[in-house]
Amino acid sequence: MKSLITNSVAGLMLLSGACVALADTVVLAPEQETTIREYVKKEPLASIKLPGVELKVGSTVPEKVELHKVPNVKYEYTVIDNRTVVVDPKTHTIIKVLD
Repeated sequence: MKSLITNSVAGLMLLSGACVALADTVVLAPEQETTIREYVKKEPLASIKLPGVELKVGSTVPEKVELHKVPNVKYEYTVIDNRTVVVDPKTHTIIKVLD
């Protein structure tokens, strides 16, 4: 019985941790994504190479990478390996990779 309770408590702790992790995920509103896509087409950037940086949501971009503002959007962007990457400028975390 004690083992069952211990396992149940451990399971609940794992689930609560997963909920916290989900709460930290940034969701880019469709309107924001459209604004960014349109702006990127008007203001294209040269692509940079960043060996060792995985281009996926949650990865971080080194602070030395220059980020570019998009009017009326709190996120910024850059182009890495010919892919537009939307980044949270405060944390340098990738929140969206646009294809």
